[in-house]
Amino acid sequence: MLDHILLPLDGSALAERVLPHAVALTKAFGSELTLLRVVYNEDDGNSQGFINPMEWQMRKTEAESYIKSVQERLEEVEIGSEVVIIEGNPAHQIVEYTKQNDVNLVIMSSHGSSGVSEWNINSTVQKVLLRALVPVMIIRAYQDPHEGLTGLTYNRLLVPLDGSKRAESILPFAESISAVQKSKIFLTHIVEEPCLPCHTPLSDDEKSVIERLNEINLNESKKYLDQIKDQLNIEDIETIINSSQKTTLALHEIIDREQIDLVLLCAHGYSGDNRWPYGKVALNFIAFGTTPLIILQDLSRDEIGKSLAELYAEQSKGH
Repeated sequence: MLDHILLPLDGSALAERVLPHAVALTKAFGSELTLLRVVYNEDDGNSQGFINPMEWQMRKTEAESYIKSVQERLEEVEIGSEVVIIEGNPAHQIVEYTKQNDVNLVIMSSHGSSGVSEWNINSTVQKVLLRALVPVMIIRAYQDPHEGLTGLTYNRLLVPLDGSKRAESILPFAESISAVQKSKIFLTHIVEEPCLPCHTPLSDDEKSVIERLNEINLNESKKYLDQIKDQLNIEDIETIINSSQKTTLALHEIIDREQIDLVLLCAHGYSGDNRWPYGKVALNFIAFGTTPLIILQDLSRDEIGKSLAELYAEQSKGH
């Protein structure tokens, strides 16, 4: 399932917080691991576009030395890896590498050499998410790192499901991780409470209809999650069904209450639209999530429509 894991590193301690996760998943899936270092500095050139070749070579040599040192550290814990050094724009080169090398998962720290900011992810991670269109794992750099390269475990996994086949495509990931690490899985479904766009108090009849509809939805959701639970070969699994008008808020509350170690979800669900690479729940977890997160992209590059910005950029290159 995860034959090839890509680990982009920028030389910073924050970016290296992905290493224990890479070790855990590589051991779990027997994956090929690639360490990628992109050599780039937007301030390299002067106003005439000239680059000092000596400074450039020094930076490249430093990058080679650094990435090989990481490779040696991984070898000490019996993790083999390939080293790749590319020149160019980090986000662009990471995306291009995933396209050309059958990458199954990109593991990235939310922040790197630019430091932790008030934004939940930095610009490079955001660009890779929007353009790579492969499964991506985000590690939150502002949380306490795992000590050492080995021993990291995901004891409690949260898998949000909305009843769609798209959302269910993340289940093999969760099942495989749970089988290796003996994780407990929380299958979760949030029933959106019916609401009426009224500016006056609801009548008793209206309240009764809403309560009845909500009850039906809760019962059907229980049947659905029980069915999914029976299909999975997992020893420790629990279903959680909540009713709320705020789906993402309810999910975040469950994560806090159950002390979830890893969230796994699909990029789209029932309301997924191929005009955008991510649905509202996935976008919320990217922008506001606080736990390690794996997002499975359920649409291929051919299925997702290009944005106006992409189309304009392509046209501009031709002029």
